Amino acid sequence: MTRASAKDVDALERGVRGADRASLARAITLVESEREQDRLLATRLLERLKPHTGGALRLGISGVPGAGKSTLIDALGVELVQRGHRLAVLAVDPSSQKSGGSILGDKTRMARLAQEQAAFIRPSPSGKTLGGVARKTRESMLVCEAAGYDLIFVETVGVGQSETRVADMVDLVVLLLLAGAGDELQGIKRGVLEVADAVVIQKADADAMLRAARARKDLTVALSLLRGADAGGPPPVMLTSAVEGTGLTELFAWAESEAQARRADGRFDARRREQALSFFSGLVDEGIRRSFRQSPEVAGLLPKLEADVAAGALDPAQAADALLAAFRKE
Repeated sequence: MTRASAKDVDALERGVRGADRASLARAITLVESEREQDRLLATRLLERLKPHTGGALRLGISGVPGAGKSTLIDALGVELVQRGHRLAVLAVDPSSQKSGGSILGDKTRMARLAQEQAAFIRPSPSGKTLGGVARKTRESMLVCEAAGYDLIFVETVGVGQSETRVADMVDLVVLLLLAGAGDELQGIKRGVLEVADAVVIQKADADAMLRAARARKDLTVALSLLRGADAGGPPPVMLTSAVEGTGLTELFAWAESEAQARRADGRFDARRREQALSFFSGLVDEGIRRSFRQSPEVAGLLPKLEADVAAGALDPAQAADALLAAFRKE
């Protein structure tokens, strides 16, 4: 590492630890970078910050598009910072599969929270990462913790049943559903409902209360079948209206109580240990893929194999075996 690079890391560490918002933003940009030199600097920075991480309560907010995730975070977040909390929101926006670009518009839907000095909102593109989160969401979360934020909300893309990766990095997963949208029938399906720690029927406004209450009843029954006593019992099903401000206090009171209960019986720390092992495994996989892409043998053979597969002269499975064999030989 060059002397200039070391100075950059020193400055970022001081800025993050001093809760400087500009330094925090730059540190997350560094962590998210795919450049090799930036990756090395980010690793050094995270090593320095690690002793100051782990103290925040981490909540994942998932749900289908239009369920009101950003609206709920905006309303609940304002209430929490006014109580004295410091809240960091990591919002993941979907990336175009064609251009790779993202609008990153979640922050515009949290207009009130964005004006709070005790809140930090960071939109990030999902990129090619599946599962509802971005490639570096976990590392970004650690940087925010080192900056002194005691609450971390991770707002996922919101793509449906397969959005489960957030459970590998947060303490509690809150799933937002809509009454009357067929979501009450999804309680018998696998996927994100298996990892949700609480289910919230959003937009339970006064004029929609009967429909929301009926959806709550149906979901409670369905979840009791999906997750019985052997799985720790079904998650609670709550009603909220971010627009009217109802149910938000009860939702966070549940989160605090549930986290406290899990700390007391050891489940909280056990989950974080499992997440650390999952993250370690992911880093190993990522390193192997990076080495594979940088292999001279692979780079030399890949164009011909791609041409043969495209022309129909070679089966894709055979081409893949040949490429992997070349990598192993190297």
